[in-house]
Amino acid sequence: MTGAAAAIVVLMTLGEELWKRFLPKYLQALGAPAVAIGLYGSTRDLLDGLYQYPGGWLADRFGRRAALRVFIALAAAGYGLLLIAPAGVFEPAWVVALPAVALVMAWSSMASPTLFAVIGDALPPAQRTMGFSVQSVLRRVPIALAPTIGGTLIVAWGTIKGVQAGLVAAIAVAGIAWIVTGAIPATFLPPAPAVTIVGVWRTLPSTLRRLLVSDILVRTCESMVDVFVVLYALDHVGVSAAEFGSLITIQMAVAIAGYFPAAALRRRVGAKPLVIATFLAFALFPLALVGATTYAGLAVAFAVAGLREFGEPARKALIVDLVTPALRARSVGLYYLTRSLTVAPAALVGGLLWGVSPALPFVVAAAIGLTGAALFALRGPAAAAA
Repeated sequence: MTGAAAAIVVLMTLGEELWKRFLPKYLQALGAPAVAIGLYGSTRDLLDGLYQYPGGWLADRFGRRAALRVFIALAAAGYGLLLIAPAGVFEPAWVVALPAVALVMAWSSMASPTLFAVIGDALPPAQRTMGFSVQSVLRRVPIALAPTIGGTLIVAWGTIKGVQAGLVAAIAVAGIAWIVTGAIPATFLPPAPAVTIVGVWRTLPSTLRRLLVSDILVRTCESMVDVFVVLYALDHVGVSAAEFGSLITIQMAVAIAGYFPAAALRRRVGAKPLVIATFLAFALFPLALVGATTYAGLAVAFAVAGLREFGEPARKALIVDLVTPALRARSVGLYYLTRSLTVAPAALVGGLLWGVSPALPFVVAAAIGLTGAALFALRGPAAAAA
């Protein structure tokens, strides 16, 4: 990854993490019911899928720098919509989440295949796991710091004004990131092959498709409860917003501590054991969370959440290794398109289960995640272990 691309990742992550973890609480403060918050989560996951392939296509067609500039500008516009939501432009105010997330996800989703491609372009296969580890660390450092700052703003100024302050900062940081894109070389890209999305799918090997099936189940587990984690911690366990921010710091510290040892371990044991460990952590996090009744219990749960990143660089490197180089960004985009479209209903289902019992979506999610982990352990491709 180039220095400019690394700086952009840090800047954009820092800006978003000041407010993103608290957005469900922000929507709740604007009057959104639980089902609406779940709908926001499902919309986010749906767009996460729909945007992946177009993002990859733009990166392959117009180059990495131009694509990143478009994604940053669209995301900043989304931050602006969320910022003005309490002003009464939308009625009810919380519906702003739907058009806003359509813009915000331009960075979160469209940029992902581009960043994969940057690493794939710059590094040989033997170095890609370490490259993704570096990228992950660069993203997690601001994630470790920013939610605590955002939580402190909420404690000081209240949910609405505190989140708005984070959004103002995110817009400013996005402007800096857009300027930094000028340092990304405008390298020549050979003409993108004229291949349809069906043609790209046919190039994906069966080993990658088997990984995708397990990944879908595990991410369904994650998405079913993701938007309700902050509500459970604040409303049911009773921690403050600042304490919740510190829990994110614990999660990111555990994740960061594991990245480089995992990258070194992959050379000895292969990718498959690392991916299995990651999938198990995804499944165990909701159980650990719903079993917590104190801040200390939540701290243990968020440490488990940090372990979800242990095998992620190996999984990402495996994807890049298996796809066709000339179709790299589009193939990565199609993988995530398929995953996210399948996972999209999970948050809405989680909202319906939350209405029955706040603990129920976490238990159901864990069962789905364990199924995904077991499936990969039993039927995971042999190539994943190589």
